[in-house]
Amino acid sequence: MSEQTAAVSVLGLGPMGQAMVRAFLEAGVEVTVWNRSTAKVDAMVALGAKRADTVAEALDANQVSVLSLTHYDAMYDVLGQAVDHLPGKVIANLSSDSPAKARAGAKWVRERGAEFLSGGVMSAGDNITHPSSYIFYSGPKDVFDAHADLLRPLSPQEYLGVDDGLAQVFYQALLVTFHPWMLALDQAMALIANSGHDIDKFVPFAVRSAGAYPFFIEQFAEANKTSGFADLSALKMMDAGAQHIIDASEEVGVDAAFSHLAQSYWRKAAAASEATGKPVSAFSLFRGKDV
Repeated sequence: MSEQTAAVSVLGLGPMGQAMVRAFLEAGVEVTVWNRSTAKVDAMVALGAKRADTVAEALDANQVSVLSLTHYDAMYDVLGQAVDHLPGKVIANLSSDSPAKARAGAKWVRERGAEFLSGGVMSAGDNITHPSSYIFYSGPKDVFDAHADLLRPLSPQEYLGVDDGLAQVFYQALLVTFHPWMLALDQAMALIANSGHDIDKFVPFAVRSAGAYPFFIEQFAEANKTSGFADLSALKMMDAGAQHIIDASEEVGVDAAFSHLAQSYWRKAAAASEATGKPVSAFSLFRGKDV
């Protein structure tokens, strides 16, 4: 960055966008904000941000604009209001969407004269200052390098490569694990509660057991470099274990549909292994290979 005061525009003031504005302001970055609803703009202006009444004003205010929107379709709606203000600008879209939509969005922005970076924000909710929070970036390396310092207050950065969709590949892959985990945790706590026990008593054990997750991640990663975890006896053991979870849940009126789904994959893998005469893993089923 130059010796001039660092400055950026933020378009989209949902919980994540507001967290980004606060992080920029706390780092001494001058922030111009735009949002469809003015109440959120008012709240950020009260913290020290500058108001943009239109998308064009937000784009004109600074070279770099950060987008924090629901999806990439919203980007077209927002930037489409001021396409003639895009030439020479840099758009860092930190919204969530599919890799293909990120690539299409990057092409759309560049065709209108602006540079583009894609990002995926891995954070503890909207707590972008949490020690585990960081942001994936992808797109042209020279564009990332030129603006990395400006964007650094948002969270630690992980630049992945030039493919505009790559940040979303890694971001969505991690959400693949996070969404089922959230549902599984709710089911686990429902089992505790419906069994007449204290959730608070359960929590330390849940936290303790999570310490083993890195071990399983590394073990599965090693197996999945080839054909995956596919020992037939182990698959049948996982099937039986899933049934125990289902029984324990349903005995106290807890919906076990999620566990039935998990069990179905163990059963599919075991059945495919028996049918083909060779080990077939759930990993292979997900990939649609070796079945």
